[in-house]
Amino acid sequence: MFFDQAKIYVKGGDGGNGCVAMRREKYVPEGGPWGGDGGRGGDIIFKADEGLRTLVDFRYKRHYKAVRGRHGEGKNRHGAAGEDLIIRVPVGTLVKDDDTGELICDLTQNGQEIVVVRGGRGGRGNARFATPHNKAPKMAENGEPGQERWLSMELKLLADVGLVGFPNVGKSTMISRVSAAKPKIADYPFTTITPNLGVVRVGDERSFVMADIPGLIEGAHAGSGLGHNFLRHLERTRLFIHVLDIAGSEERDPLTDFQIINRELALYNPVLAEMPQVIAANKMDLPGAGDNLSRLEEAYGDDYEIFPVSAVTGTGLDKLVYRVAELTEELPVQVQQDIPQQVTHKAEPRFTVHLQEGIYHVKGREIERHVAMTDMENEEAVERLQWIMERMGIEEELKAAGIKIGDTVKIGKFEFEFFE
Repeated sequence: MFFDQAKIYVKGGDGGNGCVAMRREKYVPEGGPWGGDGGRGGDIIFKADEGLRTLVDFRYKRHYKAVRGRHGEGKNRHGAAGEDLIIRVPVGTLVKDDDTGELICDLTQNGQEIVVVRGGRGGRGNARFATPHNKAPKMAENGEPGQERWLSMELKLLADVGLVGFPNVGKSTMISRVSAAKPKIADYPFTTITPNLGVVRVGDERSFVMADIPGLIEGAHAGSGLGHNFLRHLERTRLFIHVLDIAGSEERDPLTDFQIINRELALYNPVLAEMPQVIAANKMDLPGAGDNLSRLEEAYGDDYEIFPVSAVTGTGLDKLVYRVAELTEELPVQVQQDIPQQVTHKAEPRFTVHLQEGIYHVKGREIERHVAMTDMENEEAVERLQWIMERMGIEEELKAAGIKIGDTVKIGKFEFEFFE
């Protein structure tokens, strides 16, 4: 089944905890601290894979978590880093932060990689905290929690040529004739309910990828029919083949069809209205096709190249395919520009303080990281955290906000009782 949208949760691996250990060896008096650092947590990396065509895997598994780093050990042995988790996605996948809508990356090339969340750094062992005033510290840091976020993913197929037109005009028959694609073909509307891709080979050295997009109808840009679900896939193409039922076998006027489809493209995305098009006047083997072809050429012959074809018999398809191959070599690939290649973080204040339902909330990446990495069962570690908060100006800011002794302060997942 074809899925081109997904929402998943990702979390980088937590860092390993630092170790508290003392050197205890014969003939080494007062050996001092000897605890090693914890290892870094694993990152989660998205990698574009041209062998994948759908996001269906993310329908059945929606939570991904990288491996945490190993804890530090005695004898100043550092923990191993957690293994990165590589998640393969189809080429053409856009990844956004689901909460903010921030565009993280656009994976348009096979093998392209992006780190979507980073693992936490390992906590430092007590050997790192030795100073001339404290030669035997009995504290170490916990590992930093890995980044976590919900991601929304959207697949836009990468194709050189897109087939557009009303349902039942012969798009699926055409792609089955000129490529190895085997779409479902039947004599009723909306036979095609998912996009189909086919590689069209022209001679020994030239080829292009053709996408058969499910039929559009009037109102597709607003959600009518199936077109609204798949119009996004047209944004990657270089060229449209506008397929018309030139015989009017569905009791519609092909010239009116042409106008309606172009209007729907423009309403969905004005860029699509400017895309190069050629017209495939299909079903030339049926009665009435000749008269309508003359009308079409008179109305649009000066603006568009028109190719009379019959997808059923194959008449005229060679000429169409060779011309399309020439045009695709001349036209640039439509890929969204200015996409960041790494996850970025906007500048934000060092911390903020606000009162909500009687609790003073302190927020900020730096202080939340310090709190998360503090061993609350270790008195020396808690004293160090209090010193950090004082140096950052948090205590002063809380007093300015009106805090009183005994009030509750919340930082990250931890709550504290305020005292002087």
